[in-house]
Amino acid sequence: MSEFKSDFLRTLHERGFIHTTSDDAGLDELFRKEIVTAYIGFDPTAPSLHAGGLIQIMMLHWLQATGHRPISLMGGGTGMVGDPSFKDEARQLMTPETIAANIASIKTVFSNYLRYGDGPTDALMINNAEWLLGINYLEFLRDVGRHFSVNRMLSFDSVKTRLDREQSLSFLEFNYMILQAYDFVELYKRTGCRLQMGGSDQWGNIINGIDLGHRMGTPQLYALTSPLLTTASGAKMGKSVNGAIWLNPDMLGSYDFWQYWRNTEDADVTRFLKLYTTLPMPEIERLSRLGGSEINEVKKILATEITAMLHGRAAAEQAAETARKTFEEGGLAENLPSIEVPAPELETGLGLLTLVVRAGLAASNGEARRHVQGGAVRINDEQINDERRLIGSGDITGDGVVKLSLGKKKHILVRPV
Repeated sequence: MSEFKSDFLRTLHERGFIHTTSDDAGLDELFRKEIVTAYIGFDPTAPSLHAGGLIQIMMLHWLQATGHRPISLMGGGTGMVGDPSFKDEARQLMTPETIAANIASIKTVFSNYLRYGDGPTDALMINNAEWLLGINYLEFLRDVGRHFSVNRMLSFDSVKTRLDREQSLSFLEFNYMILQAYDFVELYKRTGCRLQMGGSDQWGNIINGIDLGHRMGTPQLYALTSPLLTTASGAKMGKSVNGAIWLNPDMLGSYDFWQYWRNTEDADVTRFLKLYTTLPMPEIERLSRLGGSEINEVKKILATEITAMLHGRAAAEQAAETARKTFEEGGLAENLPSIEVPAPELETGLGLLTLVVRAGLAASNGEARRHVQGGAVRINDEQINDERRLIGSGDITGDGVVKLSLGKKKHILVRPV
């Protein structure tokens, strides 16, 4: 359905968020006639979400911005099982303490995108451990489990792909889709939630919840999924050569986060402006018409707008200014990422390869050596070709640091302590 009448679905459609809905017309009508409560579940598998999950957070943001109520559901209960969807093997089980710590850490990001409170459109942060940890197993099997067909569950793509590869699927994981379906019904009972959203890999799990709702007497429930995103070259969203692009500031600083988006491929710029920023569509259309060298200026706007939502406008503009000084002026920007090195090590001389690895610019001495041999490593903007070179106190600049660079875009300040 291309002509949605509700503000929410029209916004999501024009910005490229919608992959599939369970009922275009029914969901559109629901959004037109009432304040809709909708949720997305987040697995606490790490202390932070990464940029791959940002599309889900932005869907909740637009839900609230168009006058509806979002729920960010923390999987404190389901996290003890682990989502098997499209995974090659079972997740490592986490302790309750790890799950609780991860949830506490993850929560801090959401308030940058959502307004929480007690008002009719204020967001809710709910942990499914509230109802799952207290379940009586026999009662749950009798009241909920009886509604599930194993034959149908085996037909879901997320399960079939595992079985087709002859990879085992534990009974524990098989329960995950039952628990997730039950979450949907429970959230309807507690909050009147009518819509579950998620990535397209969650379609089977969400439909399970809708079916369970039918069988347990809820009104019509709905599903909406977003496309699973990769970059134009096929890379997974939220990952870089140095690892995950974390959303928590203590796991990835604003400068590195800004740089990730500044390095967006040309073919992805317009799509990412629609998905990850709140710039008005006419402005995005204007920016999308720019080409040639101007595309780099658009990438800076993209990076600054995305970083501003997560880290604040001041940090985003500081990151942009740091990049400008570093790349355009060749200067030394104090806000570059830095590492500390004991001063005695610099006094006696620290091996270049060791320093490159310690700074996180290479995973091993062998990789560092290849970077040096390829002419990619510079100290204080001077190319270094001698892999046996020692970095010493004589390399410390008047600013009291050593600037270590890999290529044109990666710079680390080495600070003696």
